[in-house]
Amino acid sequence: MEGFYTQSWLDEGQGDTAFLKPAELVSLPAEMARHEHEHTQIVIGLNGQMEFEVSGIGNIVHPGQGCVVTCGAGHAFGGISQQSDILVLNMPTPQDNEPLLMTQLNELANHDTYFQLDSQIQKLIQILTHEMQANPESWQLKRACNDTLLAVLQRHVCAFQLQWRESRFDIDVIDRYIEKHIAYPITVAQLAGAVFLGESQFYERFKQATKITPHQYLVKKRLDKAKKMLEEGRFTISQISDATGFSSASVFSHIFSRQVGCSPSQYRKRS
Repeated sequence: MEGFYTQSWLDEGQGDTAFLKPAELVSLPAEMARHEHEHTQIVIGLNGQMEFEVSGIGNIVHPGQGCVVTCGAGHAFGGISQQSDILVLNMPTPQDNEPLLMTQLNELANHDTYFQLDSQIQKLIQILTHEMQANPESWQLKRACNDTLLAVLQRHVCAFQLQWRESRFDIDVIDRYIEKHIAYPITVAQLAGAVFLGESQFYERFKQATKITPHQYLVKKRLDKAKKMLEEGRFTISQISDATGFSSASVFSHIFSRQVGCSPSQYRKRS
């Protein structure tokens, strides 16, 4: 199956569920992302391996496995293998005149967060996703795939053992994320998603491990990189500011002077 990618599914805060695609084929990027939304999702692995964390519970998801993301549940996700493809079923908000849909959603939510599909429904999913790829603009087909799978999913799932403990904290993973994205704005939520932790839990564990806040740690990393670039002597202050993620050269100079005790220009001369 060739790779596919749906940006809208990755965007945080998708708004009115009436405009959501009922079913989507998504290729997950390697970069970890984190968001939440006001509708329930069923996510099913198609190709490769994926990492998920839903409400603080992380797991590796392989083809034929999946997870239920309930309405409002914060979740992080990212691909492990070179190609990590998933099928996403976006559940509409049940109306008063849809008791069957309400019952189905409640039953799904009562299952374990992560599930394993049997071979029969995996074959059905292969057929449906092949049709979706062949007709990517067909809203009617997406609706039919969503409804068909929702109708049969309950009879074909079972729990599988978690491959992750419920939470983890790895400073090396955080450092690699910062190094990769240091030229851009980085939020606490993004750092938390990189290690599959909720934002508040991440903040608490980070302070316990490092004795400083994530923001202070991030500024230190930016300044450490700036010092190395100043010592090389090949870059302007503006270039260093851009490369280390500061909003402007003046902001960079102000923070550098306050933290280091001298201006960037003075530090370069001393070096």
